[in-house]
Amino acid sequence: MAHGPLHGLLVADFSRILAGPYATMLLADLGAQVIKVEGPGGDDTRTWMPPVRDGVSTYYLGINRNKRSISLDLKDPADREVAIALAARADIMIENFKPGGLSRFGLDFASVSAINSKIIYASISGFGSGAGSDLPGYDLMVQAISGLMSLTGDPDGPPYRAGISVFDVMAGMHATIGILSALHHRAATGRGQHVEVNLLSSALSGLVNHSSGYVAGGTVPFRMGNAHPSLFPYEPLPTADGELIVIAGNDGQFRKLCQVLDLPDLPTDPRFSRNQDRTANREELRPILVERLAKRGKDEWFRDLIAAGVPCAPINTIDGGVAFASSLGLKPVISSGGVPGVRNPITFSETPATYELPPPGLDEHGEEIRAWLLRRN
Repeated sequence: MAHGPLHGLLVADFSRILAGPYATMLLADLGAQVIKVEGPGGDDTRTWMPPVRDGVSTYYLGINRNKRSISLDLKDPADREVAIALAARADIMIENFKPGGLSRFGLDFASVSAINSKIIYASISGFGSGAGSDLPGYDLMVQAISGLMSLTGDPDGPPYRAGISVFDVMAGMHATIGILSALHHRAATGRGQHVEVNLLSSALSGLVNHSSGYVAGGTVPFRMGNAHPSLFPYEPLPTADGELIVIAGNDGQFRKLCQVLDLPDLPTDPRFSRNQDRTANREELRPILVERLAKRGKDEWFRDLIAAGVPCAPINTIDGGVAFASSLGLKPVISSGGVPGVRNPITFSETPATYELPPPGLDEHGEEIRAWLLRRN
């Protein structure tokens, strides 16, 4: 059986909810052995339902495959001893307790690194370990505080949250990048280190052009619905039977769009010849495009525009997105121990991701893990 690129690494996963479990699932898919440590009540997402599959929350299933579970009450001395033994053996430990929350159990970075100098210890928090350490780290709070919600929704409507916990996912990916970077440093020096990620910093980094527009240009962005502040067209436009995303990311794509729409004069019109002109005059250009797009349906336009090299897309529901990815041969759905899931998005030519274990039941591997740690001790 092929081994993933992280085969041989042991991850002690003291995280819960989303950001941490997503990070550890990515590591597990790539071959790391992940031991999921849960409190007596289990990860909160076990109870986040509907939807469910066979009585189990699909939220939990979606971010916990390829792991083994042990339930430990860190207030219990015997269980705490098992947790410390696991941390002492691990290559990587990841946690998303409130900053400092594990120190009373001897599981903070200083304590763990004292018994395991090679540990890569990753902490995920909402607002960092300084002045924001007491703030609860919920994604929705960060969407509000970071400014994302001020950008989401119609210009004259209320702010909206994104449809997913986008900054939890982003922080999980940033944590994974930090862990892998620290592993590279350890390979060169033999030393572990503390990797810290917080949702607010991930959010401000992930707001990219908007945060840069303010930091570098002094511009505070605002809600524009589905419009883009720097490009046009770059939004849904109505056709004869529904909306189609239409994109002209550069002047060449705009010329191709006009060819397909049979609007040969637009690319030389000084109001529309360059991207900055189209953006400045979008209210004049939009009705011209809408009038032409109304002559045919979205599927016909999608076929012809894509064939001409113009970026465009139907607006699908999730089932349509999965079906479209399947039609492209991307194989988005995998099975981990008989439980369907979405495949790891990274493809390797030599060390592919594997999906050996289903998401574990609470303490499903507790006895096995305890016996293993005792043997190692």
